[in-house]
Amino acid sequence: MPVSPADSAIYGKLFGDAEVGALFTDSAEVRAMMLVEGALAKVQGGLGLIPEVSAAAIHRASMELQIDPGGLAASVASNAVPVPGFVAAFREAMQAPEHATWLHWGATSQDIMDTGLALRLRQALVIMDKRLERAAKALGQLAEAQADQPMVARTYGQAAVVTSFGAVVTAWGTPLLRHRSRLSGVRESVEMVSLSGAAGTMSAIGEKGPEVRAGLADALGLADPGGSWHTARDGIAGLSAWMTGVTGSLAKMGEDLMILTQSGIGEVTLGQSGGSSTMPQKSNPVAPSALVAIARQIVGLNVVIQSALPHKQERDGAAWLSEWLSLSQIVVLCARALDLAGDIAEGISPNVEAMERHIATTNGMIFAEALSFALTKTMSRADAQTATKALVARAIEDKKPLADVAGDAHPDLDLQDIFHAKEQLGTAPTEARAFAQIARSNN
Repeated sequence: MPVSPADSAIYGKLFGDAEVGALFTDSAEVRAMMLVEGALAKVQGGLGLIPEVSAAAIHRASMELQIDPGGLAASVASNAVPVPGFVAAFREAMQAPEHATWLHWGATSQDIMDTGLALRLRQALVIMDKRLERAAKALGQLAEAQADQPMVARTYGQAAVVTSFGAVVTAWGTPLLRHRSRLSGVRESVEMVSLSGAAGTMSAIGEKGPEVRAGLADALGLADPGGSWHTARDGIAGLSAWMTGVTGSLAKMGEDLMILTQSGIGEVTLGQSGGSSTMPQKSNPVAPSALVAIARQIVGLNVVIQSALPHKQERDGAAWLSEWLSLSQIVVLCARALDLAGDIAEGISPNVEAMERHIATTNGMIFAEALSFALTKTMSRADAQTATKALVARAIEDKKPLADVAGDAHPDLDLQDIFHAKEQLGTAPTEARAFAQIARSNN
């Protein structure tokens, strides 16, 4: 297996994402840096900082030239950053030294790399937003269709009370709506240019520095941060935390589905399952398992990003390199999880018979709480709880349904609603329909 399974010919379709992964290849990084350098030159030429004819030549070359990423390896090994080798290769490929000398005027390596990263993150986050929408809408449709379907609600793995399958789905989908609402703020914090020069002062560009930065932002369709973010990495840390939260919420759905599809429970069928090499009867919840594994991996990678948040002084090579080692993996894994979640959500089928059977197998014990509250009509809450515990114990000892034991002990009590699953769903159906409506309108 390669160091990153997302790049593996064997494991890539499980953990990788072709669409977003294409934004985090060597070629994509070089192409983004070329766009930044070309736009920078064009803006500087327009402001008279460099010869306009040279600016036009650099901008045209940035759109036409091809630079081999492999040719930058030796330079990166000694300089850590690819920009010195990249600029040298760009100048050589132009074959116009009188123009090429103005390339990269007043910028520093981090300016070019961070701005190039912002361009690629912008595309990735647009894709993620669409995938969040897809997953939330699919879950909304399922929640609405199953709003009134009773099933066992389990706490600590034990049957507690009844809920509806629609409410369970709502618990999976509601966090996705919140993550999506937060995304605009996350995007604002990373989709911005970086142009600050060697130590964040723009000293090489001069008094027109802020104007150049604003022009570059406009040319690239990014925001102008109004200052340097070389060492202010809260945006990157916030993005990483957001993706950690997204995949953690998706993993909740994955964990539940692994239980709901478990042998002996079987309350849900997935649209696509995995097989075993030796056990032909098995239908493994592969996609939910992948959601959980991805979330756990991203938690570890996010620790690196958060620990690198305090960049020392005006430039911190170690902290910056730490970001490189983790961020692209987080982005690609998060994108893959969102794609998987959409597939899963669109393929879930509830097994109503199993849900109703599991309610019945509790022998009415699942309605013990409802019984205890019904008894408060004629006695104190404490006495009602004591009485209910005694009725539960008697039902277990006599191996009789709790409804029968309660009826014998309290013949005047109307048990019809107490032991009827659909009458004990509480707010579950309402919440499921409310989620479905929001998900449907969340464009």
